Amino acid sequence: MSFPPLLAKNHTRQGNSFSQQHKVQGTITDGSNPLPGVTIAIKNKKNNVVISDYSGQFSLTSSPYDTLVVSYIGFKTQLVPIQGRSTVNIVLIDDTTTLQEVRVNAGYYSVKESERTGSIARITSKDIETQPVTNVLATMQGRMAGVSITQTTGVPGGGFEIKIRGQNSLRADANQPLYIIDGVPYASDPIGFNQTSTTFPTVTSPLNSISPESIQSIEILKDADATAIYGSRGANGVVLITTKRGKEGKTSFTLQASTGTGTVTKFMDLMNTQQYLEMRKKAFQNDNTSYKARDYDINGTWDQNRYTDWQKELLGGTALINNITGSVSGGSNKTQFILSGNYYTESTVFVGDFLYKKGGSQLSLNHQSDNDKFRLTFSAGYNFQDNNMPAFDFTNDARSLAPNAPALYNEDGSLNWANKTWSNPLRNLNAVFKSKTNNLVANTVLSYEVLPRLFVKSNFGYTNLSTRETRINPSTIFNPANNITSARSSIYINNTTRSSWIIEPQANWSKEFAGGNLDILAGATFQNQNSASLYQSGNGFPSNSLIYNLAAASVVTILLNDETQYKYQAIFGRINYNWEKKYILNLTARRDGSSRFGPGNQFATFGAVGAAWLFSNEHFLKNSSWLSFGKLRGSYGTTGNDQIGDYQYLDTYSIAELPYNGIAGLQPTRLYNKDFGWEINKKLEAAMELGFLKDRIFATAAWYQNRSSNQLTGIPMAGTTGFTVLQANLDAVVENRGTEFTLRTININSVNFNWTTSFNITFAKNKLIRFPGLESSSYSQQYRIGQPLNISLLYNYKRINPQTGVYEFEDLNGNGVISFPDDQQAVSDLNPKYYGGMQNQLSYKQWKLDFLFQFVNQKNRAYLNGVAGQMINQPSRMTDSWQEVNDNALYQIYTSGTNSDAVTANYLYSRSTASIVDASFIRLKNISLSYDVPLQMKETKCLIMLQGQNLLTFTKFKDGDPEFTTMGFLPPLKVITAGVQLTF
Repeated sequence: MSFPPLLAKNHTRQGNSFSQQHKVQGTITDGSNPLPGVTIAIKNKKNNVVISDYSGQFSLTSSPYDTLVVSYIGFKTQLVPIQGRSTVNIVLIDDTTTLQEVRVNAGYYSVKESERTGSIARITSKDIETQPVTNVLATMQGRMAGVSITQTTGVPGGGFEIKIRGQNSLRADANQPLYIIDGVPYASDPIGFNQTSTTFPTVTSPLNSISPESIQSIEILKDADATAIYGSRGANGVVLITTKRGKEGKTSFTLQASTGTGTVTKFMDLMNTQQYLEMRKKAFQNDNTSYKARDYDINGTWDQNRYTDWQKELLGGTALINNITGSVSGGSNKTQFILSGNYYTESTVFVGDFLYKKGGSQLSLNHQSDNDKFRLTFSAGYNFQDNNMPAFDFTNDARSLAPNAPALYNEDGSLNWANKTWSNPLRNLNAVFKSKTNNLVANTVLSYEVLPRLFVKSNFGYTNLSTRETRINPSTIFNPANNITSARSSIYINNTTRSSWIIEPQANWSKEFAGGNLDILAGATFQNQNSASLYQSGNGFPSNSLIYNLAAASVVTILLNDETQYKYQAIFGRINYNWEKKYILNLTARRDGSSRFGPGNQFATFGAVGAAWLFSNEHFLKNSSWLSFGKLRGSYGTTGNDQIGDYQYLDTYSIAELPYNGIAGLQPTRLYNKDFGWEINKKLEAAMELGFLKDRIFATAAWYQNRSSNQLTGIPMAGTTGFTVLQANLDAVVENRGTEFTLRTININSVNFNWTTSFNITFAKNKLIRFPGLESSSYSQQYRIGQPLNISLLYNYKRINPQTGVYEFEDLNGNGVISFPDDQQAVSDLNPKYYGGMQNQLSYKQWKLDFLFQFVNQKNRAYLNGVAGQMINQPSRMTDSWQEVNDNALYQIYTSGTNSDAVTANYLYSRSTASIVDASFIRLKNISLSYDVPLQMKETKCLIMLQGQNLLTFTKFKDGDPEFTTMGFLPPLKVITAGVQLTF
């Protein structure tokens, strides 16, 4: 980005204002880097103002005895006497207090950081650009209080899970926040199909289509004051994504290229061949049985001296990562633009030749009229994904295969089937998952100042997304010796499209009133979304070369053909009054209408009140030498939730699976419920913000309580009615309560060296407050009053029987039998107890270092790989198993599977308190080192970068990486990239 020297007003007059002409030039830096866009003026003279260019340089004409006034947001304003010099180089010093004047995006309006009454967390492109990630949610991990994000898989194109201040709804799929990209709602509903997206633990998410490179800032709205203006869509929080905008200045080009590698963060410690065979032999000895013909690993069929580390063999590859981005930007003081593009590729750590490709472009245009009354903003982003992956994750095979299993390949390079003694794991390389997604988000905002301080504007948005997924199961996944032909080959296909439009007219009026400032906003929303999904399968092909041609299948089945329409309308408003910049009142409200509810329930009203007291502006603290900022704020309000899907209140029908007399029929699938209505979330928050020593120490503490009621869910019905559930509002209440702390310190702030630390931590508690009739409902073995929603009901593990060597459990009902559900009543909370992150940013001259530690205190399930003693490898810790009477061991007796007591006990153990372990971790989530190469070329900048993700993990968890939600899938990868950025 570059800025030419500009005269603020009529520069032709400046020659008359000086008795003596004197040209001054120089460079403005922050001690290490040039600062573009700095305003340089002459004290007490209005007609000579310039702006530093991209390289931080400026020049102007003045008197030799004038004084320069140098100002730039985020830095202290400096008065610099010229004293007859022709060259004046200036180093600006950070002024953290002015950061309180930065305006934060709150959705329909923006607000100064110091004057916001709501809870808003924020990261900017400076945070995003240090991370070698492709998913927008990955950019926020560990950086925001109250925002918990978990990566579900390390496979390229996989997803993340996000919870903003906990889980509000009983339904897991109803806890997604609202995503807004440049004012346009972006649906986060899954676009995948469980029969095609088998590579991932969850079906494909559209969020991968958002390019982090194009993002300028991300704001998370959390409390009622911030979210109520979004009404029913803000119950689970709001994620506001603002893309990059062009800036005034001459045209500037930026090119960046990086390359890197990805590897698995941590493997499980599994048994080697010696340990494994000792386990197997002891199992048969314990069972007093002999080896069977199918016990190839131990009966001599397989080489008992062979050892393969299957984790390294199947998951130990290196993913190759390449990324290139470019942009061109610039403009005048009336029109600015930016055009950018990016292309990304990533292979996989799996065996085989697979590749994930992602790319796109972003255009932004800003314009305002000469009289500054009319303004136009246009942005459009197009992104595509092309994913080619194995249809199955190899993680389970890597952890379960016997270490002396045969080699993968024969000498001729063909797959080794070892005389039909095993199923070669590489057979699944022929089962391929392919996905192609195209995504467009466009937005136009028109505004006009009708009267002084009265603005009318309208937001026009459009989104279009299409995806096609396929998964093939060709006959080549089977042993050729079995002579299975392409008549057994199959394919699953998912075609999903989604488009939406939105129009939001608004009016905003502000006025100085009674010693304060009154700001009023009113608007309306008209939104429409159309979705279509077609799931198909084909079986039996004349040749595998025709497997992608559905017309060649002998049997074609339509699994789902679904089209839905969602309509949404609302009116909203905001009244904000700021009196003397000390007392602030913020009122927001929204009247929502949704097509997802029946007549009489389609409309609901939500609102909030927020207030703040800037006590540091009181006269008794105004000139305090130690307290630079102090604010108390609080809010209370309601938001809603209509995340239940479309047509849930209606009588609905689907095509019968089997035709009658050759004619397809209809079968009822849902009962009508006219009382089906809104889910309500009541939010309460109190917070304090304190700045000390000119904000060199800045801390925030917030307490919140959210209660979600009138839960939208399925109420169980007797099967004799022909329906298992009735979609209705359940009189259940879920509470999320917690405390959030953030701390930012400016440790060192000098000309050449700067060091800033940011810390956040969240203590959160989720609880089911009310659920009438829980004991007699189908949820009776899923939830408990007074406990979190994310719990496991477990058998209470006692010990290993010293005589039999078998696990024992507490018999709660005393009937002598360990049974479900009576004895499976121990509660284990799987929610994080606390989580957060600590970031350090250091700069020394041309060097910059940025690193983030993420931490989570949590429990999770240990990896239990079947019955120890069977033909499945086990964690090496399982060597500490019971061997003889009165043996003191951690794990029960080995069995080959014939000891039914041990097999049953192993099943109970996997569902007992013993299976829940400490999975807390501290992770070096991100590190970035950059060097600004000093160049002789005036307007060219070269930046060399080294970045890493998930580099170090400290944990007591023994079974691989501790960050997972579903077992048996590839963990997050450790990524290291190196790159260069050129700007000219």
